[in-house]
Amino acid sequence: MNALEQLAATIEARKGADPDTSWTAKLLAKGPEKCAEKFGEEAVEAIIEAVKGDRAALTSEAADVLYHLLVMLASRDVALADVLAELERREGMSGIEEKAGR
Repeated sequence: MNALEQLAATIEARKGADPDTSWTAKLLAKGPEKCAEKFGEEAVEAIIEAVKGDRAALTSEAADVLYHLLVMLASRDVALADVLAELERREGMSGIEEKAGR
């Protein structure tokens, strides 16, 4: 299991945790809309660091983006495995071709 899969499993396990003892449980308890908002905030912070060119800060923000993406997916019961399967389906397909097929 890679780090992303492990993180997704941890997030899934925290769904039923006490929001007073788990940041993940606290986010999930606030609902999908709040999870999406946090994901958006982290994405903007990553964009800012990408523009600034600070590799260390971008790396940190990218980790936050991935975490909050997984929390947002969990809030809507979308499994990482489903996202990975979609990426595999697209493998070898150009972006232009993939968009035309939607």
